[in-house]
Amino acid sequence: MKYIQRKKAIILLADGTIFHGKAVGNSEGNAFGEVCFNTGMTGYQEIFTDPSYFGQLMVATNAHIGNYGVNDYEVESDSIKIAGLICRNFSYTYSREAADGSLEEFFEENNLLAISDVDTRALVSYIRENGAMNAVISTEVDDIDDLKQQLAKVPNMKGLELASKVSTDKPYFYGDENAKFRIAALDLGIKKNILRNLAQRGAYVKVFPYNATFEEMSSWNPDGYFLSNGPGDPEPLESAIELAGEIIKRDLPLFGICLGHQVISLANGISTYKMHNGHRGINHPVKNLQTGKGEITSQNHGFAINREETEANKDVEITHVHLNDNTVAGIRLKDKNCFSVQYHPEASPGPHDSSYLFDQFMENIRNQEQIESSIVKN
Repeated sequence: MKYIQRKKAIILLADGTIFHGKAVGNSEGNAFGEVCFNTGMTGYQEIFTDPSYFGQLMVATNAHIGNYGVNDYEVESDSIKIAGLICRNFSYTYSREAADGSLEEFFEENNLLAISDVDTRALVSYIRENGAMNAVISTEVDDIDDLKQQLAKVPNMKGLELASKVSTDKPYFYGDENAKFRIAALDLGIKKNILRNLAQRGAYVKVFPYNATFEEMSSWNPDGYFLSNGPGDPEPLESAIELAGEIIKRDLPLFGICLGHQVISLANGISTYKMHNGHRGINHPVKNLQTGKGEITSQNHGFAINREETEANKDVEITHVHLNDNTVAGIRLKDKNCFSVQYHPEASPGPHDSSYLFDQFMENIRNQEQIESSIVKN
């Protein structure tokens, strides 16, 4: 990289706190969003392209970002979804032979503002203490008052519906059309690796927009239904909650991940709440209460479901809990063919402790097929 005079940059938090850094490359301007942090040591490209991060300013806790470049395969959507990046050390060069280019080039193609040389340890400690909040990263460091006025107009994540911003506009297919099973997936911000995991297990997937109705999805005659991950507050997703209720009422195979998990909970009368700073990383410990085994999981969420209401619901069983704070990490309906988890069993680059959940979903579909076949014969 040829030498350039890098611009000064700041992170201005909603409470007025300021952290200093420098712009990455030639990037300049402002980027607004909710500031959050991810503790993963690798997988930065997957994080940046994950639709669940739409509208958020990402703080990378790993000290080095960009050192292995980017690869065309390692994306979770068709573009970068984070609002901006904050990091300690940004690598303009990379050493991986399999890379298709540098992270700087990737950011330039996607017009993303990134700043480095930030004391990320201090910033993350501040967020952990004071909670996730709106912020702006900017190279316009000489007019703080104007930035504060602009930041004050940014809506809070609580109550914000964002699935419509990242969902597909029209249905599309993924996988082998001759596969044994057909799965209808609701795209609330679906990740590509979820589709890969379903296809690898013998499923042909039709992906529907976030506001698809049960009639639209069922007309394809799927064997099972899937509700995806995604960004924002789950409570405004009235159509998705209604859809989940219709699927559950008919006792059809249903699996939900992350935002989909929250939608299923809301369809069963369990409320959600905004967390202090959320769970984001690839080393979160979860206990499977059915097997007693521990799992290391990938997580990315700022909302969770109410545990007291879940425990009080006679139709719902808690199957997984987060061992750091005892939040609900998974549920199943006792008398319906439905289960969901708050974390990401499709994790790429990993961990893969929870990939069995896709096998469980396919087994549920096979069992449903056998039941229906038996009824027809009798």
